[in-house]
Amino acid sequence: MSQKILITDAKIENNELLLSTDIETDLGDFAATGQMLVDSDQLSFIYIVDKEDGYQYVTIPVDTWSVIQEGLQAGIETFLTNDGGKLKLESFHGEMEYLIANITGNSNYGEEMVTKVEQVFIAPSA
Repeated sequence: MSQKILITDAKIENNELLLSTDIETDLGDFAATGQMLVDSDQLSFIYIVDKEDGYQYVTIPVDTWSVIQEGLQAGIETFLTNDGGKLKLESFHGEMEYLIANITGNSNYGEEMVTKVEQVFIAPSA
């Protein structure tokens, strides 16, 4: 059964985009899949990580997106972090860019998701 790992904070530090979670687990037990999904109902992007007992979904909520946009623009690597370490999220930038392009103007994702994505990732920075 898949479990969710909720991102509670996003920040840029030492030229890395760090997505932090409160889960107490060894991130070394996970493998990045390089695959992402969208949860329009929860206004979240989902990064899939693999663990011996199955996939887990890293939920990236809307309140972290502005920092993620900064990281995308800077072209820096993205990591899942907790108190026990960090895991590089392979293909994060490419997957995000692909999803953003697909969501923009696409009502299949729901009006609220499209609006939020366009506001954060498409609207020119002020």
